Amino acid sequence: MGNPGATLSAYRDMRSQHDVILSAAKRGPLQTLTERELDIREQPVTIYPRPASVRAWVRFGPEAVRVDAKVMRSTPLAAGIEFRAGDQTFRCWVWGNAVQPIPDV
Repeated sequence: MGNPGATLSAYRDMRSQHDVILSAAKRGPLQTLTERELDIREQPVTIYPRPASVRAWVRFGPEAVRVDAKVMRSTPLAAGIEFRAGDQTFRCWVWGNAVQPIPDV
């Protein structure tokens, strides 16, 4: 049987993060890298059949928010991520150095 206190704490952390994301989304659109920045015509794109869990910095308008996300695809310099808050799914491209793996527990 797991640790109910840890489960409750993780749930509260997730809810708090979702509230921050949804609040930031009201103040500005989710930003993503441009086609020029991605240079996809010249750079290879890797698509992951089993997306990895990461923490990533994203921007809604001028506001930076750190989110738990999945890396869905990548180039040598950027990561295409997906994350959820409430019933919304967000997708964007961020620079690779804005992403850190979440260690397995």
